[in-house]
Amino acid sequence: MPGQDDVFQKAMNEGHSAAWDQEWQKAAVAYRRALEEFPDHAKVLNSLGLALYQLNQVDEALQIYKRAVEISPDDPVSMEKVAQLSERVGDLKAAMDFRIKAGDLYLKQRDTEKALENWVHVTSINPENAIAHSRLAQVHERLGHAQQAVTEYLAIASIIQRAGNMEKTQEMVQKALSLLPNSPEVKQAQTLLKNGQLLPKPIRGKGGTGPIRMAQVMQLQKPQKTASGLDPIAESRQKALTQLAELLFEYSDESPAAQERRGLSAIMKGTGGMSMQNAEQTKVILHLGQAIDSQSKGNEAQAAEEMEGALSAGFKHPALFFNLGLLRFKGERYETAQRFLQNAVKHTDYALGSRLLLGQMLMKKSNVSEAALEYLEALKLADSQTVSEEYADDVSQQYEPLVEALQNQKDENALRKICDNVHGLLLRPDWREQMQKTRDQMPKQEGDYIAPLAEVILQAQSSSVLESMNRINQLARMGSLRSAMDEAYEAIQSAPTYLPLHTLMGDLLVQEGRSSDAIMKFGVVAQSYSVRGEVQQAAKLLRRIIQISPMDLGARTRLIDQLVARGQLDDAIQEYLELAGIYYRLAELDMARKTYTTALRLVQQGNASREWNVHILQRMADIDMQRLDWKQAVRVYEQIRTLAPDDDSARKQLIELNLRMGQADKAFNELDGYISHLESQNKTELAHGFLEELVREHPEQEMLKRTLAALLARTGRMNEAIPMLDALGESLLEKGDKSGAMEVINQIVLMNPPNVEDYRQLLNQMRNG
Repeated sequence: MPGQDDVFQKAMNEGHSAAWDQEWQKAAVAYRRALEEFPDHAKVLNSLGLALYQLNQVDEALQIYKRAVEISPDDPVSMEKVAQLSERVGDLKAAMDFRIKAGDLYLKQRDTEKALENWVHVTSINPENAIAHSRLAQVHERLGHAQQAVTEYLAIASIIQRAGNMEKTQEMVQKALSLLPNSPEVKQAQTLLKNGQLLPKPIRGKGGTGPIRMAQVMQLQKPQKTASGLDPIAESRQKALTQLAELLFEYSDESPAAQERRGLSAIMKGTGGMSMQNAEQTKVILHLGQAIDSQSKGNEAQAAEEMEGALSAGFKHPALFFNLGLLRFKGERYETAQRFLQNAVKHTDYALGSRLLLGQMLMKKSNVSEAALEYLEALKLADSQTVSEEYADDVSQQYEPLVEALQNQKDENALRKICDNVHGLLLRPDWREQMQKTRDQMPKQEGDYIAPLAEVILQAQSSSVLESMNRINQLARMGSLRSAMDEAYEAIQSAPTYLPLHTLMGDLLVQEGRSSDAIMKFGVVAQSYSVRGEVQQAAKLLRRIIQISPMDLGARTRLIDQLVARGQLDDAIQEYLELAGIYYRLAELDMARKTYTTALRLVQQGNASREWNVHILQRMADIDMQRLDWKQAVRVYEQIRTLAPDDDSARKQLIELNLRMGQADKAFNELDGYISHLESQNKTELAHGFLEELVREHPEQEMLKRTLAALLARTGRMNEAIPMLDALGESLLEKGDKSGAMEVINQIVLMNPPNVEDYRQLLNQMRNG
């Protein structure tokens, strides 16, 4: 059945609106609704593909773009997107095929620049791709680019020579000779052929490293995917390699789009992640590329050395820490491995794998008691991951008394048994299924209570601590806070390291109105959780401190560190904004801007929502304006204009700042760019309003009036345009600006009004007078 046009159009409008605001999740939902009405609509497929790509849902985006290519095979944009995403998933053959086809289609549309860009990219992935070199040679020759054409013909000659076709090789060299008879490269090629030597191989261009390393990572993972699943360590390894390859892919991409994405680094100074100086970034890219290459060839020792090189160059990322920890563990360098894994354990993606590796490592070092604790922490993580999300926190909390009891366990055989049991349960490809089977065998519980799986593995009884906490809660509910605190002090004697009990004491202090004591207690407990690698619990307590004392900058800073370590980047960015807001209210503008810059850097280096970019940049620009740092404000507003072309506030600020700094040409270039953008979007009314407001605020700027008049004329409002220019011309004559007045009259003549001859005569009189 045909779809409904009104429903389709409404969904498309909602999708475009969300996309302009960079709300990609909303955009994707709207485009899916539009697709339900017209499943084979190429424009919708392209729009949905872009939204999914922005959401980092690469596999689905690729499938959507492939559908768009099937429906609209002559569209080079869809073809190019399929090529880009094929690179991202490591399918280089498909990427090169689609790049060549995209280049052919662009050439048909007479867009030679895009055609050349696609073919050059193919040669950066495979320098010996004869088809791409052939296309490049022909187009460069046609465009009169003799040197580039010669380079390509010699590359083809080298490729054909190695295939054994000497006649064709001679033909390509002769072709190059006919274009540049005095070329040293051609003469060298002739000499080599005469002496029976091989021509130099084509050189790989920039931009190919990332796709090649991504393909190597995907190849590394292929043998593992044939199994029913991966154990937690293998899962973490796969995530780490993929994440490193994605980072390398992003920062070795030399395309204009990628360079624009990295443009924000111009206004962000500092270190962390990939936000570093160009020289350091180059070293990091080199080391990561070599590391992935070595690992794909089975040379894990060399891979580890290269990763440490990236670390020394300033690259710090949980994926790198986990991979290094795993490789050093395999190489039996346990002390080094432990240091790296203790960094990785803080991140959600790598916590479980890191705990299991630490447990194995401590067992090898015969530290059985510490190993048992790591294995129990690993079981806690696995248990909370395999129950419903609503029960995850409850299950995790129930491990606290078990950890407490285990710390007091002195029987080495019992500790070894715990390590062996957890190891056997988790280090297997079907560990999730096995955990579910184990849970199914446990006695059924009443109500919503879900017991931890550790009860099957541990025989330790920790019920006395839980009973004490129940009595404390009952007393607190009755209002007997002093008695509740006495009970808590008594319980703490038998379980001094049981952190939930300390947290409960902090709650009692809050109820007693002793806020400063409560903050101190929560801070100590949060630090203890952090040391144990339990970032989520530490973050909860730091949030409690901030609720009690919103101006506690230390607690907020520690909370941000915990959120970043856990990979909760959106939450961390929100806290950065709150922190910057506090500095702003305290009139500490330098600290506020520095905090915004750090937040912006975090958006760029992680998987946070890109919607933060404009929001943060606007606040930074506001501070620059208050500090009268106009040059820096211009740089920030230029980034906002690139990210949000419809932001009229940023456009206006750019125009006004350039006028204020005496850079009228730049101001009017900005103005022309924005008016052209609005006209291309059929938003002429917005353009009128924007210009009229500028004219009112800057009556001395005659170019603004001329631009407004030109727009009025283009939109058929000649009766308004001509009087405006008439008045401007008279005003300029009164000021003695004859040349300016003549330019205005000439503009009227070009508009061809009914009385154009009168203006021509006036113009001639002024020239002759």
